[in-house]
Amino acid sequence: MLPLNPKVVVATGASVGGLSLVGRAAGLFSLEICAGGGGQALGLETAGFQHVGLVELDAHACETLKANRPSWAVIHRDIRDVEGRHYRGVDLLAGGVPCPPFSIAGKQLGPRDERDLFPEALRLIEQARPAAIMLENVRGFAGEKFIKYRRDLIERLERYGYQAEWRVLEASRFGVPQLRPRFILVGLKPKSFAWFYWPDSYVQPATVGQTLGDMMSSGWARLAM
Repeated sequence: MLPLNPKVVVATGASVGGLSLVGRAAGLFSLEICAGGGGQALGLETAGFQHVGLVELDAHACETLKANRPSWAVIHRDIRDVEGRHYRGVDLLAGGVPCPPFSIAGKQLGPRDERDLFPEALRLIEQARPAAIMLENVRGFAGEKFIKYRRDLIERLERYGYQAEWRVLEASRFGVPQLRPRFILVGLKPKSFAWFYWPDSYVQPATVGQTLGDMMSSGWARLAM
């Protein structure tokens, strides 16, 4: 198991997943659940977070994470078997819990679907008490059908001492050449939430060709030789 509090490691001179935390007490540390192939993890890395745990059940996704970032603390495990107390005090708990229970492409069984892992995410939040929370899901979860479920989630977070809010963000408005609307939950302690604001979209959507043009004309050509 990883240390109870990643910031304690700074004082002891130890390391987490091969990543030395010596002298980085001012850094930001994150625990990510349902990490997949690392898309969100890369974004958090770019934002300055150091990952003390990336929990993922799929073995192929774990191998992808390890191949691209050998220093990351990849944990091949069902999140039901993860104890949040081992990460108590982490700066951010993030993740994209499974979408099928809420997708309009499925039956939208919500909490009646065994793949609904929001209860597990709440359990980990209660145990780890992160400074901030960021969870994402499909736009279907923003529909009227799940109003009560969303309200129940917010009320649970309020009992844990967080102020939380949902919003649909479109990835293409932030530089990603893909029509990928995501329903984002952000939760913070009330004093911190007073300083939070949702980002404004800042770019015109790019095409895949515009984004990958250089790779297509040079990098990919070399790989094909």
